[in-house]
Amino acid sequence: MIRTEGAIEERIKADTVVALKAGDKQRTQALRLFTAALKKERIDAGATPDEAAEIVVLKRERKRRLEAAELYDNAGRDDLAAKERYEEEIVAGYLPEELADDALVAIVDQTIAEMGATTPKDMGKVMGAVMKKVAGRADGTLVNRLVRSRLGG
Repeated sequence: MIRTEGAIEERIKADTVVALKAGDKQRTQALRLFTAALKKERIDAGATPDEAAEIVVLKRERKRRLEAAELYDNAGRDDLAAKERYEEEIVAGYLPEELADDALVAIVDQTIAEMGATTPKDMGKVMGAVMKKVAGRADGTLVNRLVRSRLGG
């Protein structure tokens, strides 16, 4: 049998059925939004995404919720901000736990040593290698800052 969905998407769909049966409309709606985002990614890519690709999609959805909540707070729309925060909490439950700062620093230092990187010119290849190793468990901006500080850029 050919898989048409990724592992995370399958978990979200199963949880959607549970929420639907429990009559939890808000959770059901939020889970359907995440399923739709994953389905769109699958269609756009033309293939079943691996777990890392699913994590990228869910992180993007999480970031959108956080940004929207902040905008709604600034506009005085606490009801909409609360809805966005609720959805952000749900999507966060499907994301892997973020790496601790010291673990991330160790991975960056190890990768730099393995590659023999010494100058800011090596940043691109180090970033690529580190991002593969952390596989969605660290923010790219933080990794960028760490690599840049280690390579003197």
